[in-house]
Amino acid sequence: MRTVVRGENVEVTPAIRDYAEKRLKKIEKYFHNIDEVTAYVNLKVYRDGQRAEVTIPLNSLILRAEDKTHDVYAALDNVVDKLVRQIHKYKTRINRKAREQGAILVETVSEAEAEVGEGEKEEEVGIARRKRVPLKPMTAEEAILQMNLLGHDFYVYRDAETEEVHVVYRRKDGTYGLIEPTSATE
Repeated sequence: MRTVVRGENVEVTPAIRDYAEKRLKKIEKYFHNIDEVTAYVNLKVYRDGQRAEVTIPLNSLILRAEDKTHDVYAALDNVVDKLVRQIHKYKTRINRKAREQGAILVETVSEAEAEVGEGEKEEEVGIARRKRVPLKPMTAEEAILQMNLLGHDFYVYRDAETEEVHVVYRRKDGTYGLIEPTSATE
């Protein structure tokens, strides 16, 4: 597994880089039949703590986790533990999706190797409610206003200029994000 470590408001020392690579080796054993896996580690320092984000893009999905603590090393530990739990929790679905494309992404590990917390088991994903909404043409600002009026965290709309479907959403820091779909080849 290749590891790319980047820092925002912090210098990435060789010790931090080595620690991140060492911790991410723990995840490498779960990937099978994948030529090159790259883990992108982003470290950020804020006034009230330090954040570690790890993103691992694969062919059919993206594994991502983040954690914010007082120490960058502790944040890296927590992020790797979250990724291991994600892999264990969703390995059946990950492999099902990969088999459709002719590969096995996540190796099955014995229960002795598994480091999943007690009582955790794979949840069955089901649609509890289906809702149909008309996609009215509007601007992103109008969509944000509508989202706030409804009290939702996201809102799907048709862009007035491009006629494409977009999604606006509220981020954890209170700002807004915009998702603009593109084709898989772009």
